[in-house]
Amino acid sequence: MADSTFTFRVDDELKAAFAEVAAAQDRTAAQLLRVLMREATQRWHESQDHDAWFRGEVTQALGEAADPATDRVSHDQVVSSWRQQRAELERRAAGRTA
Repeated sequence: MADSTFTFRVDDELKAAFAEVAAAQDRTAAQLLRVLMREATQRWHESQDHDAWFRGEVTQALGEAADPATDRVSHDQVVSSWRQQRAELERRAAGRTA
């Protein structure tokens, strides 16, 4: 892999502060910039991968929601089921404290 030069302007205070931070990590400013560039690139790729996965999940869910063959559970059924589960847990808890 060929190396190339990356040139940009930065104010003197920031350059000095960055060089100080790099030196505190036993690195040159250029070394630390390369690390930061790699990390930024990796984070961007990871965010793109996650975004693609998430969009796929949403697309699949929307497709399932629009499919008339998808089994539906009514709100009342869910509430009833949770009430039954809660009552069972309360019975178990009461048996332990007795």
